[in-house]
Amino acid sequence: MRKRAIRLRPVMLTMAVLAVAVALLPVGYLAIRTAEAGWDKIAAELFTVRIVRLAVTTVSLTAVVTAGCLVLAVGSAFLVVRSDLPARRLFAVLAVLPLAIPTYVAGFAWRSTFDGFEGFWAAALVLVLCSYPYAFLPVAAALVNADPAQEEVSLALGRTPWQTFTGVTLGQIRPAIAGGGLLVALYVLSDFGAVSTLRADTFTRAVFVAFDLGFDRTGALVLSTALLLLALVVLVAENATRTVGARHASLRGSRRPPTLIGLGRARWPVAVLLTATACLSLGVTAVSLVRRFAEGVSRPRGWAEVAEALGNSVVLSAAGTVLTMGLALPIGLLVARGPGRTARLLDRLTYISHALPGLVVGLSLVFFGINVAYPIYQTPWLLALGYAALFLPLGVAATAAAAAQSPPVLEQVAASLGRSPLTVLRTVTIPLLAPGLGAGAALVFLACMKELPATLLLRPTGTDTLATSLWRSTSVAAYAAAAPYAGLLVALSTIPPLVLAARAGVLQKPRKRNRS
Repeated sequence: MRKRAIRLRPVMLTMAVLAVAVALLPVGYLAIRTAEAGWDKIAAELFTVRIVRLAVTTVSLTAVVTAGCLVLAVGSAFLVVRSDLPARRLFAVLAVLPLAIPTYVAGFAWRSTFDGFEGFWAAALVLVLCSYPYAFLPVAAALVNADPAQEEVSLALGRTPWQTFTGVTLGQIRPAIAGGGLLVALYVLSDFGAVSTLRADTFTRAVFVAFDLGFDRTGALVLSTALLLLALVVLVAENATRTVGARHASLRGSRRPPTLIGLGRARWPVAVLLTATACLSLGVTAVSLVRRFAEGVSRPRGWAEVAEALGNSVVLSAAGTVLTMGLALPIGLLVARGPGRTARLLDRLTYISHALPGLVVGLSLVFFGINVAYPIYQTPWLLALGYAALFLPLGVAATAAAAAQSPPVLEQVAASLGRSPLTVLRTVTIPLLAPGLGAGAALVFLACMKELPATLLLRPTGTDTLATSLWRSTSVAAYAAAAPYAGLLVALSTIPPLVLAARAGVLQKPRKRNRS
């Protein structure tokens, strides 16, 4: 039995390395094209006041949005999981639904509603409201699974609820907070929608302008490389939070469902505060879409065009999801079944392209398709490969979490009965991981549906999706024409967040514990 189990690791390792190679295709493209420019041109672009200004703005925006998202996510998650908040499960749903709104849709909604709404703080507000669910979901799931006995012991020893929360609860869920913060930070670094519509001068917007308007390929490549270095700094910082002084005990055998803490007189003020947050994150965009749709001007040529874009979005996103989850499976299994430096390195490497603008990823795949894989050039599978390079970390995180919770002894028993490694994978491992894989697939599908820059570059000629049709209409200020595409995109994108919320356990009903 042990011999069979060991044989699986080289296979998983090989497949994981191949998957990481896909994720690193954009990095290879950057290295090749930047080297072709020569050091003199690189230095002329790199050592400028503009680069410093872009770096300060990008780092500041990332820090502000990440901090805002973590405060909002941790506070909201604690309230909906651990308190007697009125309509707790409704607020849990409202907290995950902003995932369904692309930042370029939210940006246009806010900008068309409020005159002069643009710049750094405008982009920061929109990004916080759209991105905090990326941190809310893992934090809420961690709170559901955290052992309440440790908090009860702390309270019994005379510590106040606030001291217990900061000293015990946050310590238990620190990995989830770090992971959520990493996703938010990388999302902000790569965001194109909000910064472009609200005119925040970040690396991503500068890359787009250099490629699309200035025809400055060398400048765009240097800017992308600088952005990549920032992503590496974020990854190193996040990894340090996981390894330095970490104590995250889990008493799995005795873990009980979380109990509710009484908020007392603060119940309704807190409910009003969360309602205001939902109105800002969802209401402004919803009202803007309804108003634009009701104007009845600049309608698209027909609903057949809208239906075609909807079908293309579903098919292309499904192809990207299948490929992404297929590549994520060996990495996630390796992380959960064979933890160590190699597994951790491969896991971290998948995040690098996640921080790059979709435009750079799209250009790298165009280069790859023309020079290496011409048979898939101008086919849906090249776009699916682009989605995999962008969103592989989402699938890996879901797969690793699911594998960590499934008992490996069942796979070992199946192997001892003479089943081949592939048969064990197909008949035992994948069925065990199915719920977690489904949640990961939902998140990847949602990301593929909303992705814009890489889709614009990699989609087959003549193929439009909801995102590209929406962008085409809004780019010429045809907001009413864009409304059907935006409405369908948002409506279809609401399903995956609800699946993720149910999977995270934030919709379950815990026991109530009254506390003054």
